[in-house]
Amino acid sequence: MRALIIKLTSMGDLMHALPALTDASKTYPDIQFDWIVDENFSAVPSWHPKVSEIITTNHRTWRKQLLSSSLRRELNELKTKINARKYDVVIDMQNNLKSAVLSYFVKKEVHGMNKNSAREYPAHWAYAFKHEVPKNLHAVARQRSLLAQSLNYKIDDESIDYKVDKNIFEAPDFTLPDKYLVLVHNASWPTKLWPISYWQKFIELINQEGYIAVLPSGSKEEFTRAEEITSSNKKAIALKQLSLNEIAYVIEHSIGCVCSDTGLAHLSAVLDKPSVTMYSITDESLIGTRGKNQEHIISNDARMESITPEEVLKKLLKSVKENSDGG
Repeated sequence: MRALIIKLTSMGDLMHALPALTDASKTYPDIQFDWIVDENFSAVPSWHPKVSEIITTNHRTWRKQLLSSSLRRELNELKTKINARKYDVVIDMQNNLKSAVLSYFVKKEVHGMNKNSAREYPAHWAYAFKHEVPKNLHAVARQRSLLAQSLNYKIDDESIDYKVDKNIFEAPDFTLPDKYLVLVHNASWPTKLWPISYWQKFIELINQEGYIAVLPSGSKEEFTRAEEITSSNKKAIALKQLSLNEIAYVIEHSIGCVCSDTGLAHLSAVLDKPSVTMYSITDESLIGTRGKNQEHIISNDARMESITPEEVLKKLLKSVKENSDGG
């Protein structure tokens, strides 16, 4: 069986879909997936061994190019790629307006969520097969339910298996410390950012425990922030922008992670690393990290400033100890 998945972004959302592919492969051992994804996150589908071909889009630029000949050419090329192979089933696992547009490009009828379940109205108009997936389920469970209904199987095991091929990860061109923690300091919204002074205090605390802090960055702005956080501490390293496969390698070889509510927090869960993720305004029950060794701290007043470095350290050390003990 060969299936086509449409799921474009974002980093965490893409990772949420991986366990669904693992489920499907248990019922259909020979199944292969092709995946349409934003070019910036194309590494994520490549981690799952059941993904054969990755079709990339640059859809974030489409709005700027409306009515342009270059956009028409790009869309025609994309349509040709999508329909170059015959699929047994096509599933829109994004269920928003952009993914629905791509669903219209597919010559085969598409599965997606119904009007009560889709992320954006009226995305469901693009689907020939519309499935009910409760919105109060966690994002991982929603993806698993949609794929199970689309491929007509039942989920017998509720445990989450991302089934990542870690051999795809790439070692960066520098030497990592022997004993380090990854601090994911960035976030897309200011309300999700832990104050710089809190990060600096936390680094002092982990230094006392024998750990060096490593801070990855996804942009020049994030690197500038990482440099500010690490400026007063010789046992803290601000990393310049790396590829997603390189960051995955860094996290995989760490002792554990402390994360803001952002995409790399979900990567720590995918890799089963002992982690603490901090939440302010996000509904953790719907899109929080899911996997082994995950600890969450939820602000009691929707302010990141209410979460103390000491509280985070206590949670992290607990998770690291339980992991080392085999718990």
